[in-house]
This record gives sequence, structure tokens and C-alpha cells, in this order.
Amino acid sequence: MPTDQRKYRIAGSMNQALWIATLGFFGGFAGVAIFGPLVPKFTLLLGLTPAAAGLLSGIPNFTGSLLRIPFGAWVDSRGGKRPFLILLGITLLGIALLLLLLRADYPNHMAGLYPILLILGMLIGSGIATFSVGIAQVSYWFPKSRQGGPLGVYAGLGNAAPGLSSWLLPVAVGGLGLLSAYSIWFGLLLVIAILYAVFIKDAPWFQLRRQGAGDKEIAATMRSLRQDMMPAGSTWQGLREAARVPETWALVLLYFLSFGGFLALTTWLPSLWHVAYKESLTTGGVLTLTFSLLASLVRVPGGLLADRVTVRFALMGNLAIMLVGALVMAFAPSVAVAVGGEVVLAVGIGLQNAVVFKLVPRYVPQAVGGASGWVGGLGAFGGFVLPPLMGYIAGQTGTYPLGLLAVVAVILVDMLVVGWLGNLARRHGTPADLTAVS
Repeated sequence: MPTDQRKYRIAGSMNQALWIATLGFFGGFAGVAIFGPLVPKFTLLLGLTPAAAGLLSGIPNFTGSLLRIPFGAWVDSRGGKRPFLILLGITLLGIALLLLLLRADYPNHMAGLYPILLILGMLIGSGIATFSVGIAQVSYWFPKSRQGGPLGVYAGLGNAAPGLSSWLLPVAVGGLGLLSAYSIWFGLLLVIAILYAVFIKDAPWFQLRRQGAGDKEIAATMRSLRQDMMPAGSTWQGLREAARVPETWALVLLYFLSFGGFLALTTWLPSLWHVAYKESLTTGGVLTLTFSLLASLVRVPGGLLADRVTVRFALMGNLAIMLVGALVMAFAPSVAVAVGGEVVLAVGIGLQNAVVFKLVPRYVPQAVGGASGWVGGLGAFGGFVLPPLMGYIAGQTGTYPLGLLAVVAVILVDMLVVGWLGNLARRHGTPADLTAVS
């Protein structure tokens, strides 16, 4: 064993970091999912317009998106454990306050509580921001050549949380009652936070730095561990470094649709199925689960595929799949056709999500945390922007399905972005196919 490895002890392993980070993200993301199934109930009780309901369903994504930027970048200087736990703590606080509101005011004293619900949604949405923290955390454990699969597993399984919650919560509420079901969700997230706190270990670079290792010693130990991912070393330096890379902003625009659209549709679909197609909340939850699980699980093989194939045509192909799915849903003459469009849209979104974050450590290897913050934060902001837009279009046209035209518009913009990204790659000497993985 090399001398530097005997001197400095590295706790944890790549697989341990991957699975514990995935569990933590699953918990944080499941927290926000408790809001979506309540929105149709709040809409009826408060007499909300489609636009106001869209804002309420999308508000968790507001904080969940914006907090990804500083918290994702924070990983570059502190590692992922501390920022991850702070976000889980804020989410737990929001859920606890929601439980108090449900106990005291639901359903007969809800008048005037819309602003309070928005604030609670913002607190609960903090759990979404664990995504960019975990992305950077996992990336710093794995060498660049092996990141597609782990990142696909992390994002794919973690993203399954909203769909599972949208399905299981109405079932639990029907069997146990609203307050008991939501209390169980709070308890599960608390257990996940405790498990994360006990078992997660920051990546080797951060452990070495905390043990007082110098730059030469860190470099030697990292080589012996076959690690090639090292951060910029400062939260704001990571953000600045990533912001200087034009590709960062192209990836932001692509992620605005793929992950922002995933968030938006996960919160929008329960209302779509219930209001437009008169399905029960339980059936709407099952249909939302279909979308969420499929988009999430497709991301796992999509990440593995991104390790082996060229990317440029995959990006455009995935956008074409999404376009077909969104148009079918917008103009579907029946529930069956709409479900078929939902399936197609979910596949395209899942594949695109896997490709986009595969490109982050490749284009911005010197500031993965900063780039993850920009891409994950501003990209996920689509989850906040799109629901009110869909609600506005639905209100103006008088039909909920036509709200999907907002998604269609963003898809068309992203098709232009892919061409721009290809030009950036050629200008910087990168192969025009946006590089096949070697």
C-alpha cells in the first residue's frame, strides 16, 4: 500500500456514497410530492382559478430550484453532507407546519390561507434542491469515465419519489385518514435524514483536505485511488468558473425542459386527470405514478447508454419524442389516447435527463458543483414556471389539456439550443457529435 494511503484514512466507498445519496434524494423529493395530491383539494376548497392552482402546485419547485444553485456550489468547498442535511431539515420543518395546519384548519377553516400554503410549499420544496448536492457528491466519488451509470441510478431512483408518493398518498389517506397518512410521510423522511447523517461520507478529496493533507499529498493519494475529480475549492469560485463556460448555459436551457418539465408535470397531472377527465384522485395518482416512474426509471438505462453512445443525435431524438408525446396529450380525444401520449412524453424526458447531466462533468470538470448548481437550479426552475403557464393557457382556452402547449413551445426552443450547443462544441475543438464517450 502506498505511503500516502497509510497516512490518510478514506472512509466510505463509491457504492456506499451512491446508495446513501440516492436514499437521501429520494426522501427529499418525496417530501415535495406530498403537496401535489393536496392541490386539487385546496383548489376546490378555496375556489382557485387554474392559474392560481398552477402557482400553488408549482411553488415547491421555486425554492427547490433556486436553492440548488448555492447548495450545489457549496459542495465544491464543504462536500455534500452538510448542505444536504440542511435542506432535509428545512423540508421536515415545512411538513411539520403543514401537519399543524391540517390539524387546526382543514377542511372547514381554509379561507384566507392561500398565502400560508404558498409559504409552506416553498419550505417543503427545499428537498428538491438535494438533487444538485447529491449529483456533485456522487460525481466527486466516481471517475469521469464511469459517471453515466451512477448518475443515472441516483437521479432515476430518486426521481421515482414523486410518482410513488402521488400514488401511495391517496391510498394511505383513504385507509388511514389525511393527518395519519401525512404523519407517516413525515416519520419516513425523518428516518431517511437520520440514516443519511449516519452513513454518508464525503468524497476522498474533502476527507483528505480535512485531515490536513497538502496539494501534493492529495494529488498522489487521488491517483492511487484512481480518482480524477477534484473541485475548484470555493463555493463562489465554482459558480464563477462554471458561469464562464458557455456550455453551462446550453445545458441549463435543456434541463429547464427535461427536469423542469418533469417537476411541472408531476404536480400538474393530478389536476389534469381530475378536472379534465373527471378521474378520481386515486386514479389520477396512479396515472401520475405511471408518468413519474417511467420518466425516472428510463433515466437509469439512459445514463448507462450515455456512457457508450454519441450524444448530439440523442439530444435531438429525445426532443422529438417529447414533442410527439406533448402534442398527443394536448389534443387527445380520450383518456386512453392521453395516457399513450403521457407514456411517450415520459420516455423522452427520462432519456433526456440522463444525457444532460452526463455532460456536466465533461464540460465543466473543474467546477462540477458550481455547474450542477446552475444547471440543476435554473434548469429545474421550469418546474415553477411551467405550471402557471399551463394554467394560464388552460384558463384562456377553457380546456386543461391545451395547457401542454406551453411544454410544446419549450421543446421547440430546445431544438434550437441543441444546434447552438453543437456549434459551441465545434468552436472549442470538440467533435461535432458532442463527443462519443471513449
